[in-house]
Amino acid sequence: MSIDSILDAIHHFGYFALFFSLWLGIVGMPIPDEVVVMTGGMVGSLHLLQPVPAYMITYLGVVSGLSLGYILGRVMGPLVVERLRKKKKIAPYIQKSDRLLEKYGSFALAISYCFPVVRHVLPYLAGVNKMPFPKYALISYSTGLLWTTIYFIIGYFFGSNIERIGNNVYKYGYYGLAAAVILMIGAVIIQAIRKKKKVCSE
Repeated sequence: MSIDSILDAIHHFGYFALFFSLWLGIVGMPIPDEVVVMTGGMVGSLHLLQPVPAYMITYLGVVSGLSLGYILGRVMGPLVVERLRKKKKIAPYIQKSDRLLEKYGSFALAISYCFPVVRHVLPYLAGVNKMPFPKYALISYSTGLLWTTIYFIIGYFFGSNIERIGNNVYKYGYYGLAAAVILMIGAVIIQAIRKKKKVCSE
């Protein structure tokens, strides 16, 4: 699936396309979540969708995907993890997720956002390990809010480059996330300067 496909889906189905693109990301939709979230910001800046509802639906899609992973892990137990371990492409991410949990405990949920795919695996493991849902939600949803905000803002200001940015973040993990944070800060500063110039000119 490409950005053009997402844009086409948004054109036909509006906010629902954003929601389901992120909700289905937990089961391995073949496009980085970062790109989907940034696309939400881009269509908001182009007024194809209203920015505030687009942001809220985007975050709701992220949270729903996180919840689905936790529920599957909790209900299906180790069975779902064993199935994932048998997939050669997923097995390394399972191992990395296990190491994060062993080293950082529940805080691994926050750290996992720096690692594509791992952020999808950890909700399963949290459910399998029967982490209390309120604790899971507090850590995962709050980090998801920050993560969504960063990429939505980047998409809003740098929409024409979202595929390149998303692919680099997916490839380089937390280095890409750091670059994304810098871009977000730069975007906020640029917008503030533009508003100041506009006020002064008036």
